[in-house]
Amino acid sequence: MLAFRTYLKLIGAVVVRPGLWMTALRSAKRLVPRQWWRNGSHLPVPSRAYIDFRMTTQYGYGVDQPEIADIIDYLEWSKDWHSTGTSMRRRLFKA
Repeated sequence: MLAFRTYLKLIGAVVVRPGLWMTALRSAKRLVPRQWWRNGSHLPVPSRAYIDFRMTTQYGYGVDQPEIADIIDYLEWSKDWHSTGTSMRRRLFKA
């Protein structure tokens, strides 16, 4: 599970980048399980299984905290990807 300090660093990194605020909120909304409060969680955070899977696919085994720069890069990529629009993505991936 991600350390509370990692979440604080991430929030701090996003706060100084107003252009990523909406992207970060949309990503958080997608990652937080529905009705998270019913599972005994005190905070709306992604599931442990999802975080473990993403950490393993990004860094391999043995790393338990992500690099904040990697998360910011992902948010910037996500913002750019969604700004291209559906029609552009269809043209890019047309078979």
